[in-house]
Amino acid sequence: MTPFLTGTAGGLSRRGLLGGAAALSAVLLTGCGTDNAPATVPTGQPRRGGRLRAAFAGGGANETLDPHLANLFVEASRAKAMYDKLADYGPDVSIQPRLAQRWEPTADLTRWRVSLREATFHDGRPVRAADVLASYARITDPKRAFRAKASLAMIDLRASRAVDERTVEFALTRPFAEFGNLLAAFGAYIVPEGTETFDRPVGSGAFVFDSFQPGRSLLLKRNPEHWDGAAYLDELEYLISNDESARINALLAGQVEYAHDITPTTARTHAGDRRVAITRMANSTMQGFTMKVDRPPFDNRDLREAMFLLTDRQQLVDTVLSGAGQVGNDLYGKGYQYYAADIPQRTRDLDRARFLIDRAGAKGLRITLDTAAVASGFVEAATVLADQARQVGLTVVPATGNKDTYWKDILTNGVLACYRSGAMPIETHISQRLLTNSTTNATRWARPDFDALYAKAVSTADGAARRQTYDDMQRMLHAEGGFLIWGFADFLVATGPNVGGVSADAPANTLDWARFDKVWLG
Repeated sequence: MTPFLTGTAGGLSRRGLLGGAAALSAVLLTGCGTDNAPATVPTGQPRRGGRLRAAFAGGGANETLDPHLANLFVEASRAKAMYDKLADYGPDVSIQPRLAQRWEPTADLTRWRVSLREATFHDGRPVRAADVLASYARITDPKRAFRAKASLAMIDLRASRAVDERTVEFALTRPFAEFGNLLAAFGAYIVPEGTETFDRPVGSGAFVFDSFQPGRSLLLKRNPEHWDGAAYLDELEYLISNDESARINALLAGQVEYAHDITPTTARTHAGDRRVAITRMANSTMQGFTMKVDRPPFDNRDLREAMFLLTDRQQLVDTVLSGAGQVGNDLYGKGYQYYAADIPQRTRDLDRARFLIDRAGAKGLRITLDTAAVASGFVEAATVLADQARQVGLTVVPATGNKDTYWKDILTNGVLACYRSGAMPIETHISQRLLTNSTTNATRWARPDFDALYAKAVSTADGAARRQTYDDMQRMLHAEGGFLIWGFADFLVATGPNVGGVSADAPANTLDWARFDKVWLG
């Protein structure tokens, strides 16, 4: 396993963790001894004080505190602790104001005026319009590769301006009603103008940098002047272990208070242990398969519908997700803003599937299903689907590919592939994956009428009319699309019984996921 290494004062030593894990092994093998009552988190008024130690998987010596480069879960959590974005994703992935108090468009939706709240960086400087423009210019630098670059590409920074110290006017390259999605883009954090080094980061977030050892630990202290209220914790310490069993054993031994990214098996194992509280964040990860609709055999609509109907979604949730999730309806974003929840849930119908397969002339057809050990459950999901397809006369053959090139390979190659996605607005999912010119269009869905509906949606100022257009697009996808979305996985974290304030209403990648300024120790 990958143990914790010595961190800052109060961190975990290699010897300490290994000793703790060994001492606990006998207890774990006997069903957690007498600790057979589930943990209950503290209730009542949150308390101030204390250090929370949070265990995450990490990236070794290559970890960064540059928020524009954040990619790993631990890097994303640390970025939101030290920095702020103008806006972020709420529990339903709608856009919530952060450093921006409000944003208002011109009538044609091509210019947006953003009003900044009164906030200061950790060194006492105010957050200004110039800092916002400089941060976005850094992210969109054509010579660099920051994650939010594509999301901010429609901003014309040369035509944008600082109206005054706390007002920015953004010019866009085209009308865009979903402007808030740009402000909330993953990695679009605001840093002081001119910042290029991050050895001692200065942000405007709820925690202030203290010390950092890449691949080992980061210690942060409360920012008493944070605009959203001071954190309850005195200190927040991130500790690294890439082994899930090491993270949970450290929690059981009292060496950390928070263990990130726990498997459903671990959650079930410790369901009756008073030392562990499990938080399930529903709708965190879409799980599915992609069918390429531009080539045989899935250019045949009947065969695509047959695939939808032969799939036993509950079996996939129960086996691949160990029950930690819910079935999908071949649409992205269950529970998110604009999700078409009124479309009836698709259910298994083997007789109809066989009829459609016969009508498509596909009985006995051999189909390769691309998969790889690139995400938890991919290989298992491929095996389950192959068994289900066999029941209606299709031979689906899983082919395990190179996990290092998998996502690039399935964009253009093959016909059927395992797929997953984290949380993002439904508009972003559509624009990145379902338009004719989308750069990550794994289903090769290309419909001019669909593109026209998207253009209509994002250029419509009226929210109700925009919602109706998104609904029309989802009905088209549900009937004819190439995404077979069978489920949505919960994201699981484990905490000690003395930890309060961990949100269960926060899909992974949203504001309240892996957020610690509202967490407290009882």
